[in-house]
Amino acid sequence: MKIKHFRELDVYQNALTAAMEIFEISKRFPNEERFSLTDQIRRSSRSVCSNLSEAWRKRRYAAAFVSKLNDAEGEAAETQVHLEFASRCGYLDAASFQRLDDAYDKIIGQLVNMAEHSEKWTTH
Repeated sequence: MKIKHFRELDVYQNALTAAMEIFEISKRFPNEERFSLTDQIRRSSRSVCSNLSEAWRKRRYAAAFVSKLNDAEGEAAETQVHLEFASRCGYLDAASFQRLDDAYDKIIGQLVNMAEHSEKWTTH
């Protein structure tokens, strides 16, 4: 099956699902975290999806494609850090933390695989 749009990518769908779960969970974070942890975790989780869409549009240029995938990978790792803070602060239960952390491990693995095999994804 030939993928025609970034929304068809498994990694994009996984990142979007995780970001939406984070959005729902972060609604329950304390008000004092509104402009810090809540904002940061939402931004980094959403940025994974944004960087993937940008990578997809830049796939004519292997270096630009891989660079945006690397940006997405960095945002995914940043999200894992924010998840750990949320867990340690008691805003996120252990099961939710583990599920989301595992989801981001998978996303990172998918991004690394795409970058390492960029020739399968680039158009030139």
